[in-house]
Amino acid sequence: MNPITRINPAELSPPHGFSHAVTATGGRLVFLAGQTALDGDGKVVGATLPEQFETALGNLLTALRAAGGAPTSLARVTVYTTDVAGYRAHARELGEVWRRLAGREYPAMAVVGAVRLWDEQAMVEIDGIAVLD
Repeated sequence: MNPITRINPAELSPPHGFSHAVTATGGRLVFLAGQTALDGDGKVVGATLPEQFETALGNLLTALRAAGGAPTSLARVTVYTTDVAGYRAHARELGEVWRRLAGREYPAMAVVGAVRLWDEQAMVEIDGIAVLD
């Protein structure tokens, strides 16, 4: 049984690509470090925000799976981007990447604008909290 319940009250605007609230009972918490579009050699890959988003999300999910979780285990995700306008402009494409890699069970999410990220060439960084059975 999944310890996570996603809550989307009818009184709020319908969520697209996130859940308004997520509850977690029991289980073990996994705190996932921020992941950018680093390849196995530590180089930022991808010339566009969607390409970097796909790699960063893939890296986050790799860390989550190594901890024993799955995309449905994600309770909270924060996306940091150096280009909020670009993120909004590519929202449909980013949503397609999310659904392909992580499915349709959305965590509570936020997108935060950042002047720059740790890796200077990075346009996006993703961190999260997961709850395992």
